[in-house]
Amino acid sequence: MAPKKKSDEPEKGPWMLGKFSTHLKVGLVGAPNVGKSTLYNALSKSHHSEAANYPFCTINPAETKVIMEDTRLDWLVDMAKPKNILKAHLTIVDIAGLIKGASTGAGLGNAFLSHINAVDGIIHVMRAFEDDDVIHHDDKPNPVADIEMITSELRLKDISMLTGMREAHMKKRTSAATKSPAALKAWESELACLEKFKAWLEDGKDIRNGIDKWSTTEIDYLNEYALLTGKPVMFAINLSFTDYKRKKNKFLKPIFEWVQANAKGSAMIPFCGEYEERIQELEGAAFKEAEEAEDGAPSALQKMIREAFKMVNLVNFFTFGPDEVRAWNIRRGFLAPKAGGVIHTDFEKAFIMAEVMAIDELMEAGSVAAMKEKGKWRQEGKNYEVKDGDCIEFKIGQIKK
Repeated sequence: MAPKKKSDEPEKGPWMLGKFSTHLKVGLVGAPNVGKSTLYNALSKSHHSEAANYPFCTINPAETKVIMEDTRLDWLVDMAKPKNILKAHLTIVDIAGLIKGASTGAGLGNAFLSHINAVDGIIHVMRAFEDDDVIHHDDKPNPVADIEMITSELRLKDISMLTGMREAHMKKRTSAATKSPAALKAWESELACLEKFKAWLEDGKDIRNGIDKWSTTEIDYLNEYALLTGKPVMFAINLSFTDYKRKKNKFLKPIFEWVQANAKGSAMIPFCGEYEERIQELEGAAFKEAEEAEDGAPSALQKMIREAFKMVNLVNFFTFGPDEVRAWNIRRGFLAPKAGGVIHTDFEKAFIMAEVMAIDELMEAGSVAAMKEKGKWRQEGKNYEVKDGDCIEFKIGQIKK
C-alpha cells in the first residue's frame, strides 16, 4: 500500500491567530485602579501614565517601548564589540480601566475597546490585595469577578461586531450569486464562519480557546476580523509587598483555578506594582543591590516581558559584526527567507541561503572559528525554520527588476 500522503495543512496552534508585524503591541487591560498605570510606569521607567486613586484616571492610552534583556545578546556584544547594539523590544500600551457595560458604551467603553482592538496581545492586570486607601470599582477587591466581568464585556463586543458583520454580509448575497457560482460558494463559506464564531461566543467561550475547532479557512477569517477574544493573553497579579515576598495570597488559588478553566496555558506572573515602580528608578548596581536587599523579592518585570514575547509567539534571531549586534523579532515558525525579509524585503525576494549557528553552541565553543571546526556552522536553505537564538548571516542574489 502506498504511504498516506502527508497533509499540506499545518499543525494548528495559537500562533495561527493574529497578523505578524515588526511593531507588535501588547496592552495592559483591567478594571479601574488595579495597578495598570503603576505597572506601565515601572515597565517604561517613567511617569508618562497617570497613576491616581480614582476610576478612569487614564483615558488616552500611553505607549512605551520595553526592552528584553538577554544574556545571549550580551555575550555577542562582548565578542563582537560593535559600534551599535539593538536589543529585542515590544511596545506596551496602558489602556484605561474597563467596567461592566463597556461593550455598550458604559464609562468610556467604546473608546477603551477600540484601544484593545489595536493591540496584538493582552496582559490582564489583576489586583489581589486589600487596601482601604485604594478605591475599588466594586467596593472590595475580587480579582476573579473582575476578570469575569472584563472577559464577558470583550465577548459581548465581539458578538456585537459579528452581528453587524453578518447583517452587512447578508446584503451581498444577490451580487455574489449574480457574479459566479464560485463567488456564491465563497459567500456561503463566510456566512457559515460568521455564524459558527457567533454561536461559540454566545456559549460563553473565547475565540482563542477554539483553536482546535477552527479550520485554516476559518482562521484566515478570524485573522481578518481581529476579534478581541482571539488575542493571546497573560495575567499579571498585583500583590502587596508582603504577599509578594512570601509568595502566598488568598486570591492566588481562585485566580489559578479560573485561568486553568478559561485560559489554560496562559502565563500567570505575580508582581508588586509599588515595589516595581520604586526600584525601576534605580540603575545598574543600585538596582541589583535593591533586589538583593529584599530577600525573596526579585523584580518580575523581565519575566513579564519575556512572557509577553512568548505570548504573541515571537522568537529572536541575532545578527552580529563590528558595526552592529542586533536581536530581530520574528513569529515562531518563520522559514529562513521570511525571517530575512524582516531585515529587508530584498532578503526574502533574493534569498539564496542562510549561514546559521545556534547561540548556545557558539557560546560554548567560544568563537565562530571553533564552531566551524566542530562542524556546527551550517548552511540552510529556504525550507529551514528559524529557531530562537539562531545567529544568521543571509546570502542573497541579485534583485530582478
